[in-house]
Amino acid sequence: MNITKKALENHDEIFDGVTYAPAGETRPMGETNPEYVETFLNFAFDEVYDHAPYDKKLRWMVILASMIAQNTRDRYKVFLAGALNIGITPEEIMEIVYQAVPYCGIARVFDIIYDTNEVLERNGIKLPVAGGTTVSHENRFKEGLKVQKEIFGADNIDAMRDGAPNDEKHIQDYLSANCFGDYYTRKYLDLKTREVLTFAMLISLGGCEAQVKGHISGNLNVGNDRKFLIETVTQLLPYIGYPRALNALNCINEVTK
Repeated sequence: MNITKKALENHDEIFDGVTYAPAGETRPMGETNPEYVETFLNFAFDEVYDHAPYDKKLRWMVILASMIAQNTRDRYKVFLAGALNIGITPEEIMEIVYQAVPYCGIARVFDIIYDTNEVLERNGIKLPVAGGTTVSHENRFKEGLKVQKEIFGADNIDAMRDGAPNDEKHIQDYLSANCFGDYYTRKYLDLKTREVLTFAMLISLGGCEAQVKGHISGNLNVGNDRKFLIETVTQLLPYIGYPRALNALNCINEVTK
């Protein structure tokens, strides 16, 4: 196989010592599908990987977030072991998983939590990891609403809440208390990181363009600019495919035009 030196270096830095093989995988894919492996590694780990400067840990965080959203459990476990290799902490990993729950739903994330536990314990990490809760049941709504307004602007959130039909107002309360109060207020990941992780999850789910646009605005408000968001889409392209990547770019263009 004619895999470039840069692709091999970037790949091996992440996956050195990672030996996990999913059930039924008896031979390396390089033996059974060499042309595919060459094409993918050269694209994902050379051409895309070094397209533009991107924080090494954050790149892998958004890739993990994307894989969780897509429920790619076997590949997720392999990539999670690679994440530990480059210094993403167990607490940060668990926060990525928890952040997925309000956006992807527990039905999609439940097994991922067990997969995460399996990989962490296999790597000698004692569970549970250090907790990240900063709110109580009594103040989660107040603190969540505060975070919502910080991300999207107080006027926008007030207008959204005031404009909700009476039979939907409880959903707005859940957004503030649960989505933002229970999750965004947690420790270990800052607001900029949580917003780009949410963006990565939403574009990976597909069919969430309205929410993608809302969180593009949120990302811009917390300091993740257009250039950064386009590069995030670029880094996720090998994992989400062109249709979802192009949809994400259309949303970025619409919000930032």
